Amino acid sequence: MTATDTPERTASPTWVRCTRCGAATYHRRLGRELQVCPECGHHRRLTARERITQLVDEASFTQAPWQRPAQDPLGFTDSVRYVDRLEAARAATGEDDALVVGTATVDGHAAVLAVMDFSFMGGSMGVAVGEGVAAAADLALERRLPLVVVTASGGARMQEGVLSLVQMARTAHAMALLREAGLLSVCVLTDPTFGGVTASFASLGDVLVAEQEALVGFAGPRVIAQTVREELPAGFQGAASLLAHGLVDRVEPRERLRPLLGRLLALAHGAVEPVPGVPVAVASAAAPDDDRVSIPGPSRPSTGEDPWDVVRRARDPRRPTGLDHLAGLDEFVELHGDRALRDDPAIVGGLAALGGRTVVVVAHQKGHETRELVARSFAMPHPEGYRKALRLMRLAERLGIPVVTLVDTPGAYPGVAAEQGGQSIAIAESIAASSRLRVPVVSVITGEGGSGGALALATADRLMVCENAFFSVISPEGCAAILWRSAEAAPLAARALRLTAPDLLALGAADEIVPEPPGGSQQDPDAATAAVRRSLHVALDELCALSADELLTRRHARLRTAGSRPGPLAPPVHDPDATQPTRSTS
Repeated sequence: MTATDTPERTASPTWVRCTRCGAATYHRRLGRELQVCPECGHHRRLTARERITQLVDEASFTQAPWQRPAQDPLGFTDSVRYVDRLEAARAATGEDDALVVGTATVDGHAAVLAVMDFSFMGGSMGVAVGEGVAAAADLALERRLPLVVVTASGGARMQEGVLSLVQMARTAHAMALLREAGLLSVCVLTDPTFGGVTASFASLGDVLVAEQEALVGFAGPRVIAQTVREELPAGFQGAASLLAHGLVDRVEPRERLRPLLGRLLALAHGAVEPVPGVPVAVASAAAPDDDRVSIPGPSRPSTGEDPWDVVRRARDPRRPTGLDHLAGLDEFVELHGDRALRDDPAIVGGLAALGGRTVVVVAHQKGHETRELVARSFAMPHPEGYRKALRLMRLAERLGIPVVTLVDTPGAYPGVAAEQGGQSIAIAESIAASSRLRVPVVSVITGEGGSGGALALATADRLMVCENAFFSVISPEGCAAILWRSAEAAPLAARALRLTAPDLLALGAADEIVPEPPGGSQQDPDAATAAVRRSLHVALDELCALSADELLTRRHARLRTAGSRPGPLAPPVHDPDATQPTRSTS
């Protein structure tokens, strides 16, 4: 069962031989394994009916007919007449064409399905397939249901000439209408998906999932090799390569496709229940009589707390990371990639449920151990990280659901590749777009809030700061190096910058302080996540009651007067050696 072969049978018709590893598998076992070789894990190609059976609830699929156009619009003949090829394909597959459309449920959640069949003339897209995809989108619009598309195609159908080509525009238009209507679309890319299908509807889903081992691209490997004579790298156009280059959200083995679709459809329907037995406002085992965790509202650090101590506490590698906080939500489906270059692991995000409400979350991600910190660039995003964040914010706007961001970064990644990739532009576009989103935006600074790299995820209707977090125009070390000419003056710079949560509240730069457990979030991560969850829930309840126009009006007023009307500041923490650089003791 290679990427181009069909399974061969042994002398007994009840045994199927894998053409990759040569192992023979009893056909019933192969069925239980979802047509995946149990010896080498190779995914055999499926027909549309096999795929539907695997993905949807039993007996829930109802096929939706659509008008079939002329069978041979060009009167095309090569070595065989096109009409004869069509009849042979129909006889072999039992399908009218290379697409099956209908409605079904996945884990009880309704959706419209459009599933391609590679065994029908290589899954090529002619007028019938184009009309079928458009009909599926129309049905999703009519019934206000998510659309799930499963692709398997060599591209446009040459025998229908330019009429096949224009199906790319027809199907892309259909997907655009779904976006405008705020309906979720999920495209599952299976082996193979190429040509005009990839360059139209297959790439336009809100969520792109590649099945493990799928080959996906525009030009096929043979065409590339013959046309430009480039040597193709290992894994080229494979699912893993797509994920690494930020072109798909997820890569899943066949056995995990159905559970993933069920989770996505549950989020689309707003059908995720809060954690059983846990109050919406408190998602941890924190004691209800602990005022610092269970009572909403701002609080302040201890009087006279040294801002440098706050900075060091915010940077403590034991503090809960973005993914730690997201694990405390009712549901989280991570999505990957900027759909242009790569997936930046410094920013994580996806669809989530908070107290039964579906949201899009975007968070910086550091890590606790050195290996993960290095792999994630210490949560310093590259341009593609900000483009991923922007893509997810746009998805939230299309679906009409709130955006939640968790900020914890020293700043944007400073490097040659980042500069050449348009770091400033990516940050600016993220700030500008989030300032005009027609959905609520709530941001929480959970640790470090460093410069524009943090603001790109912190331009919001409600900005909250954890008690031991900070937000600053520059790092204390950077400020000290520039103004004091010595990085050792970082503690003095921290005090001068007024970057702690109480100062941010007094300056009007933040709206609320999220309390932390005594000693900081690192002392009780579960309680810290509960406090963040509670504050988010309260803020979203208030903001979701507003119309989009009200949100934009308030956000405009907020940003138009940003920094113009700061409140009174408490006296700064005095340093006995304030005129000289203060040596760091960290």
